Amino acid sequence: MGSAFGVARACPARGGDGWAAQGACQGSAATVIPATVDTAAKEWLDDRLTKIEKRVNADAMGMLSPIAWGLEHRVRVAIDALTKKRPALLVVLDTPGGVVEVVERIVRTFRANYQEVRFLIVDRALSAGTILAMSGDAILMDYHSCLGPIDPQVERDGKLVPALSYLVQYDRLIAKANSGTLSTAEAILLQKLDLAELHQFELARDLSISLLKDWLTKYKFKNWTVTETHQLPVTHQRWGTLGRGIDMKTLQDELKVKIDDYGTDHPLSALVWDYFWFLNDHMRRHEMTSFVHTHGFF
Repeated sequence: MGSAFGVARACPARGGDGWAAQGACQGSAATVIPATVDTAAKEWLDDRLTKIEKRVNADAMGMLSPIAWGLEHRVRVAIDALTKKRPALLVVLDTPGGVVEVVERIVRTFRANYQEVRFLIVDRALSAGTILAMSGDAILMDYHSCLGPIDPQVERDGKLVPALSYLVQYDRLIAKANSGTLSTAEAILLQKLDLAELHQFELARDLSISLLKDWLTKYKFKNWTVTETHQLPVTHQRWGTLGRGIDMKTLQDELKVKIDDYGTDHPLSALVWDYFWFLNDHMRRHEMTSFVHTHGFF
């Protein structure tokens, strides 16, 4: 757990993918900064989080992080640290994505503790981050926010790699082989592909789609039989995958998904951006790329 007395710097993460988390450093010593500096940052961020909570009438959590193994444990500790919980949780989320199995465990923690979960996307929630956001009862965005693309990642040689990208290239090479247009270089690449590894990519893809279908109908669209604005049927196929980065307007106008525009709530927008920029700066100064924050966890 993070504390007011030190932060981790430049620590290799599980599997050596290079992201550093607050509070613990595996394989290298943590750099300790003066308590007064970290305490001041915590107090300022706690104050902004309190004001956000009052504005939305919900507990709030800041989660600025890749979705990598180990994040699910810090999320649980951060939630358990809140002794008096409101019925609802607002997650201020910014993530480039990551591992869909971690998303599943995070959602399990949220739903075990809260009747309602909302996600506020300040900047981006990509790949597995989109799946996480779609598990919510509500998604809050403004014109700057974006979701997608959904491309679940799996761990390979200590790094996270995009599963769908490998599958797309494999299908392309197989099609060329079947048509007799495969080059010698492409044939060598095809021979090097590990079929067991490709199966893991397929499992990650299928899990992503399965979770997305389940959570959309169970939470976000639980009270809908047709879309709110265009009276189009709510089906799994329509929201099964998102193929590119999608802004709020596209989600609203083309995909007919209800997105709450938090930008119209100027006091909330100001609080969120104050919080987001300060936490970003705090992370940058301490060379951190993963941070989870609640009142009981910093």
